[in-house]
Amino acid sequence: MSKDALRPALFATLLLAGPTPAADWSQFRGPNASGLSSERNLPVEFGPEKNVVWKTPLPRGHSSPVLSEDRIFLTAEEDKKLWVFCLERSTGRILWRREAPRPRVQEMHKSNHPASPSPVTDGRNVYVFFTDFGLLSFGPDGNERWRLPLGPFNNPFGQGASPVLSGDKLLMICDAESHSFFVAVDRNTGRVLWRVERPDVTRGFSTPVLYQPQDGKLQVLIAGAYRLTAYEVDTGCEVWFLRGLTWQLKPTPVLGKDVIYVQNWAGGADEGQQEEVPSFEDTLGRWDADKDGRLSPKEVPEPRITKAWREADLDDTGFLEDRDWRFYRSKRAVLNGVNAFRLGGRGDVTDENFLWRYTKSLPNVPSPLLYKDVLYMVKESGIVTTLDPATGKVLKQGRLTGALEPYFASPVGADDKVYTMSEGCKVSVLKAAGEWEILALNDLGDDSCNATPAIADGKLYIRTRSALYCFAKRD
Repeated sequence: MSKDALRPALFATLLLAGPTPAADWSQFRGPNASGLSSERNLPVEFGPEKNVVWKTPLPRGHSSPVLSEDRIFLTAEEDKKLWVFCLERSTGRILWRREAPRPRVQEMHKSNHPASPSPVTDGRNVYVFFTDFGLLSFGPDGNERWRLPLGPFNNPFGQGASPVLSGDKLLMICDAESHSFFVAVDRNTGRVLWRVERPDVTRGFSTPVLYQPQDGKLQVLIAGAYRLTAYEVDTGCEVWFLRGLTWQLKPTPVLGKDVIYVQNWAGGADEGQQEEVPSFEDTLGRWDADKDGRLSPKEVPEPRITKAWREADLDDTGFLEDRDWRFYRSKRAVLNGVNAFRLGGRGDVTDENFLWRYTKSLPNVPSPLLYKDVLYMVKESGIVTTLDPATGKVLKQGRLTGALEPYFASPVGADDKVYTMSEGCKVSVLKAAGEWEILALNDLGDDSCNATPAIADGKLYIRTRSALYCFAKRD
C-alpha cells in the first residue's frame, strides 16, 4: 500500500457515508465506521477546565455521539427508561428528548449497556436501535416517524452493533446464539425491504461497513462469528465470504484500498489453544447413554463443557444437539488475529484473498484504525501496536503511560493525531506515525468512558459517563 493510500481510502469512506455533508460524523465512528476525519487544528490538550466549548450533563449510555450539520444525537438509560437525545451542536443545549418503548429487559453482559448501539442520521432524521425494543426513527422536531419491533434476541451479552444508512435503506445486523438475521428497512417508512437469515453465525457485535466494487453493485460487509459476508445492498443476496474469523466479533473492520482489515479476539482462541474436536456422530457414540441423539449435562464427562454449558447450548434447550456441537467444534479450532484480505470476488474467497495475519496483543473491543498508511490497535492495559498494513509487520508496540486501563472506545484519527480513550476517561493524543509518540494525556475526571469520540468542524465531541463535552482550541 502506497504512502498516498489514505487519500483514496478516506475518499471512499466519505462517498459511502450517506447523504449527510462529508464533514459530518453521521454514524458510529464517522464515515463508513472508519474513525477518520479530514479536520485540522484540533486540540491536543483539553479537560473539564481546558479548551471546553461546552459541557452538557446526560444520563448514562455507551452510544457514541453522531452529528448532522447542526445537531447531535445520542441514546441513554435513566430510571429504567430508554431515551433518545437531540442536542444543538453549537451550544450543547438539549433540543428534545424522547422516550423509547421498552417491552422487555434482556440479559446483558456487565460491560454492555441498554443504550450501547449508536444512532445514525441522514442529516434531518435520526434512527436508533435498542436491544430491548428494536428500531425507531424520529424527525427533526422529535416526532416519531415510525417504529419496528425486533427480537427478543438470544444473546446473553446483549446486542452491540449500530445501524447504518445506504441511500434510502437502513441496515441493521442482529446476530445472536440462534435466529441471527440481517435486515434492510425503508428509512422513510420503516417497512422491511428484505431480511436475510444467518443460521451459520452466533452472537456478534460488529457494525456493518459498505464497499463499492469498481465493476459491481454496492455491497455491505458483515464481520460475524467465524466468517465475513458480503451482501448486495439492493437485494440482500450473498455475494462472497471469508472464513477464518473467531467467534463473537466485537470490533468493526476498516477498509483500505481494495483491502479489508478484520480484527478479532475471543477467549480460548489464542495461538496454541486450538484443538480438533470429534464429529457429533462420533461423540454420540461415546457419550449418548440413552441413545436419544442428543447430549444432556449428565452424559458429558468433560468439565470444560459442563461448566460453560450456556455457551455450548446455544438455543438453551438443555441439550447439546448437532448445531450446538458444530459451533463448539468451530470455536475450538479458530485462531484470534487481525487479518488482511483483498476485497471482492464470488463465493468462498478465503484462500485467494488472504494477505496476512497478526496474532499478538489483540484488543477485545476497540476497532482498529487505518490512518496515514499505518494500522493502529489499542489493547487493554493501554498497549498500542502499529502495523504496516501491506505486510502486517510490527512498526512499534508500547504502553500509554498514565492510561494503563481497560479500553472500550475505538481510536480515531485526524490532524496528524490519533485519539485513544480509556475506560477511566484518560484521552491519550498520539502523533500519527508508525513510530508513534504521546503528545498529551488528558484526564476528563469522570469514572467511566465507553463511547467513541466524534470529530467535526475543528472540534472533538467526547461522551463520559455523566456528560457530553465539546472541545476545541480556544486561542
